[in-house]
Amino acid sequence: MALDAPTLVLNKNWHAITTTTVREALLLLCRSAARAVCPASYEIFDLEAWLDRSARRVAELPRERWVATPSCAIEAPEVILLSAFGGVPRREVAFSRRNLYRRDGFVCQYCKRLLPPSRLSIDHVIPRSRGGSTSWENCVLACVRCNAKKGNRTPQESGLRLSRPPRRPSWSPLSETLPQRRPESWNRFLGKAAAG
Repeated sequence: MALDAPTLVLNKNWHAITTTTVREALLLLCRSAARAVCPASYEIFDLEAWLDRSARRVAELPRERWVATPSCAIEAPEVILLSAFGGVPRREVAFSRRNLYRRDGFVCQYCKRLLPPSRLSIDHVIPRSRGGSTSWENCVLACVRCNAKKGNRTPQESGLRLSRPPRRPSWSPLSETLPQRRPESWNRFLGKAAAG
């Protein structure tokens, strides 16, 4: 469980830029590509110092907060600081069925009903037969009933109305970790960056 837990990643300028798993965070520590951060004191630790700290603290920590190895137990870092990277990676949200469901919240964009995926389909606002593209700006979720009613027409021609125009989402990579899975300690570093 601890190896798959989320770890917040800060760039070398202490800006939260993404999340990773504890497994990847420990690999970055081993490669000296990152240092662990104590969120309470902002103290930073290289791998050797983090192992020493872990040896002193592991008995106090709940089982899900440490990783057992053959030779020792290591505290799962909640926050790491990259050693060299100071930028902010540009991330575009890939167009996919899963991300479309996420953007539209499993809601038909015509009748506004919340439905399970099995009762939703992807509708091209401007039909493909009329030159409509398969893109964020032209695709919405529609229940099977509304999609059948719309058919090969525009919403206006079919008497349907979109609840909102389709747009490309701009999720922060930080929003990938659900709020209930985010450690409280992240709040010192996230601010408004985690909205989403």
